[in-house]
Amino acid sequence: MNIVILGAGTVGTSIARALCARHHNVCVVDQSKSALSEIQDRLDVHTVRGNASDPITLFQAGVASATLCLALTSSDEVNIVSASIAREMGAERSVSRIHHPSYLDTTTFNIADHFGLARLISLENLTALALAREIRVPGLLALENLAQGAVEVQEVAVQEDANATGRRLHELDFPGETLVGLITNSERTVIASADDVVSIGDRVTLIGRLGELDSVRQIFEHKPPPRQHVVIAGGGEIGFSLARVLEHRRHFHVTLIETDEERCEWLAEQLDTSTVLNADATRRSQLEEARVGTASVFVACPGHDADNIVCGVEANEMGCPRILSVVRRPDYSDVLAKVGIGQSVSPREVLAEEILAILQSGPVISRREISDGGAVVVELEVGEGAEITRAPLKELPLTRGLIATIVRSPAIWVPGGDDQLKAGDSAIVLVQSDSADEVQQLFAARQRD
Repeated sequence: MNIVILGAGTVGTSIARALCARHHNVCVVDQSKSALSEIQDRLDVHTVRGNASDPITLFQAGVASATLCLALTSSDEVNIVSASIAREMGAERSVSRIHHPSYLDTTTFNIADHFGLARLISLENLTALALAREIRVPGLLALENLAQGAVEVQEVAVQEDANATGRRLHELDFPGETLVGLITNSERTVIASADDVVSIGDRVTLIGRLGELDSVRQIFEHKPPPRQHVVIAGGGEIGFSLARVLEHRRHFHVTLIETDEERCEWLAEQLDTSTVLNADATRRSQLEEARVGTASVFVACPGHDADNIVCGVEANEMGCPRILSVVRRPDYSDVLAKVGIGQSVSPREVLAEEILAILQSGPVISRREISDGGAVVVELEVGEGAEITRAPLKELPLTRGLIATIVRSPAIWVPGGDDQLKAGDSAIVLVQSDSADEVQQLFAARQRD
């Protein structure tokens, strides 16, 4: 595939390396001669020096024949404009990195739709979601956020004496727009039907709007999992995004530590239930005041890798059983285990994973394995003339897949059998792994008969 990367910074270089390793044709655009020389010395890429938002520069970079244009400069505005121009010039898909989280909010204005972009990607938000997936709650086997965080998927184990045990799904009262998508046991994973009966030990995949699934989980749980105290060191965009994700779920109490007093005031205004402390997470005495030793999980993301490691080591020595750290330098990963930090998340690796998912053939926006690999949850874009648009959902050949959510900006809803997808929609689909490619083809653009 021909891929154009706008921006030769650390993120752009990292993505270029990942794409070159998979033998894609990569062109990198930047205004810095030295940055381009350095990346050319390391990687087999073509380079163009110039302004990323200049149509002439984009033409020289070959966006007209590009499969994907990735705008990864340090400026949100440059990224959005240049990605939009690239799309108009012929790039099949354009993706823009954004730094300011307000650009992800579609309630006021959908920037991606307006500028014709496939995705807006926030490195900080993606990192926060990756951290949230690592903070596993006992009994909560999977946790994913889709549709830019508006929809979530949870997998819950059916407990003894739960209301759902031994009953058919159609007999259960599900509040809100929620669905049971999959039922998994030791033998198989199946798409759930209204007549299915759940048994003790089955794993049930739930899907619905953010914040709605906690009440649904109670149907399958006799006793909810214990509440966890999560301490987050660092109130930057990663820490803030993680706190917002966690505080929407009843399983967590969040304490957020930030050194800047003004930032603390802003965080306290933006967060609903999290406790915000004005303290220095690299100082042991202040971590002790925050009772880090009694926390269930400590997340180190104050900013620099060195600070992340320091406060993670302190939290480990104080007795916190689980330490997660954000690490930007790949060579630090091997060091972490030696100093007691068991898990780490690399923003660059998270972004690379997201972009590689975008590059999958067909209409895939994102794809995650669930149920120990027995199924996948896929976010798919509906192409022009796609087979999936030719009839209402109840008449479509989806015996091994379930369309759980339709996104028709700005609306997001759980569909019924009479709903019909349109070109330009996106859908979240639960499907058994061995049928994923077949289902994806139903969404691919094609000429009508």
